[in-house]
Amino acid sequence: MKRILCGSLAVTVLLSAGIALSGCGSAGQGSASGDRVTLKVYNWGDYIGEDVVKKFEEKYNIDVVYDTFSDNEVMHTKLKSGGADYDVAIPSDYMIKRMIDEGMVKKLDFNNIPNYKYIDDTFKNPGFDPKNEYSVPYMWGTVGIIYNKTMVKDTVDSWNILWNEKYKKQVFMLDSQRDSIGITLKKLGYSLNTKNMDELEKAKEELIKQKEMGMVQSYVGDEVKDKMIMGEAAFAVVWSGDAVFMKRENPDLDYVIPKEGSNLWFDSMVVLNNTKHQKEAEQFINFMCETDIAYENADYIGYATPHTEAKKKMSPELLADIAAYPNNLRARYFYHD
Repeated sequence: MKRILCGSLAVTVLLSAGIALSGCGSAGQGSASGDRVTLKVYNWGDYIGEDVVKKFEEKYNIDVVYDTFSDNEVMHTKLKSGGADYDVAIPSDYMIKRMIDEGMVKKLDFNNIPNYKYIDDTFKNPGFDPKNEYSVPYMWGTVGIIYNKTMVKDTVDSWNILWNEKYKKQVFMLDSQRDSIGITLKKLGYSLNTKNMDELEKAKEELIKQKEMGMVQSYVGDEVKDKMIMGEAAFAVVWSGDAVFMKRENPDLDYVIPKEGSNLWFDSMVVLNNTKHQKEAEQFINFMCETDIAYENADYIGYATPHTEAKKKMSPELLADIAAYPNNLRARYFYHD
């Protein structure tokens, strides 16, 4: 899920450092022989309502093979290798741009996606798909710090606190190359999207320093939710939707977007170029944009929805929570090229 940064340069820098950084239409017609269509969907783990796939299958008489990935690079590698024949995928902004450039996704027929009308105009014409040809927004959010208020008495408003020796072994970092580099670039006052090798080198050195200082308990993925809920560390770098879930489970936790700035990211639905079922794939995307389904997805996973009508069903408390719905998308707290 998540985020615009400087592509392969950042990956190269981290790898050289030796650091392991361990997110419509009518019913399906079936084939000419009368067999049910099988649609293959590739999404982030734990990133859809529990009953949504079953509801789609029952409504459209289409079978769904639903698989998950852990990050954009894993997804891209699997698709690029030719060893997977998925129809629909839900990558992040920068990866969608890469997939468009590499001819991996199809232009959409929006006649099959009438529920696109419910997508807030704020999320249309994004930089990675400026003509709205290839993607339909799914979820969006930020990257920030979640912390345990019973363990931290200092003001938490800066990325610098993750380097404060007072909190050795009390930090979980995201097992995401782009996000770990990104927050470090912002800590140093640089752009998230820099291609300046000197700046990337300094970010690499800062991450190495953090590790050598003994600050990092571990680099983590989805398991960070359980770990922070159970009070295993004082801080974690997390995606905003995960923060919403953690705060629900443990009221001692709070989420902040540091003053230096952070990443505003978008995940969107695309149809892959090798699909044999484009219409059914677009039916699936349209189904995901039905108001009740969009609400069910957002309510279950905790991330912010770009769907205008689904958002109206959210509680006032959730809408007021900056972890879920930050007030100003272009405020100084965000940096998005």
